[in-house]
Amino acid sequence: MKREDVLMEALPYIQKFHGKTIVIKLGGHAMVDQKILDTVIRDAVLLRYVGMKVVLVHGGGPEITAKMRAMGKEPKFVGGLRITDPETLEIAQMVLVGKINDGIVSLLSSCGTRAVGISGNDANLLFARKMDPQRVKVGDVVQEVDLGRVGEIEEVDPEILHCLLAQDYIPVVAPMALDRKGGNLNINADTAAAEIAIALRAFKLVNLTDVDGVMNADRTMVYRRLSLSDAEAMISDGTIAGGMIPKLEGCMKAVRSGVANAHVVNGNKEHNLLLELFTDEGVGTMITL
Repeated sequence: MKREDVLMEALPYIQKFHGKTIVIKLGGHAMVDQKILDTVIRDAVLLRYVGMKVVLVHGGGPEITAKMRAMGKEPKFVGGLRITDPETLEIAQMVLVGKINDGIVSLLSSCGTRAVGISGNDANLLFARKMDPQRVKVGDVVQEVDLGRVGEIEEVDPEILHCLLAQDYIPVVAPMALDRKGGNLNINADTAAAEIAIALRAFKLVNLTDVDGVMNADRTMVYRRLSLSDAEAMISDGTIAGGMIPKLEGCMKAVRSGVANAHVVNGNKEHNLLLELFTDEGVGTMITL
């Protein structure tokens, strides 16, 4: 395809998305590979300059694990779920808010746009309650596990995001929250991005991850479009498992709650974010009603 054809293919999408809000969850390898993160950030800046209102929500699990080990504390996982004791929570805040969030804001600024880093604690953006003990399978035994200072979102107050977007800033959100007593809780970034998209009445939610999209059981094919009923069936029959479940559940909840479309996209490949949004075929999976 000629370069001019690529631009003309993008035109109707640029027109359709102008002025609309898009929430992008940054995760996976992009959080530890500077080259990948640089590319994703430039894509986000382009979206801002073609008229979209962009909100970034980031994770940081691998960096939290690395920092814990560097500080002499071995991370504890049960059934694949991290146990967040008070010391682990303190390290998570240090990494998410003090390092990753600040680094993303700096990258955005270097690309010529204005950004503000916040966490869910700021301006009462996210309120949460401590998560109930989770039933997990360890070997052949199912047990209840207290995950510690991990929260489930109860309320989102998007006023601070509306204020920043109205002034043409890109908000960058770290997935922390407050409980009703003023204590801090760590939040799953996939869930935080979905809840923020719902509260903002966003047009799109995009989850950037390490896989090409939602795949079949043999992992040989990517579904380009999935309805909510299709996605629910794939979770029920075990086609979708592991870390893809919270990503897809967040996307499904967003679409049920009024977000027009949600996408699962491989953020490790250059400019996949733009190809997913501005081409007819796309490169990931789009979830719709």
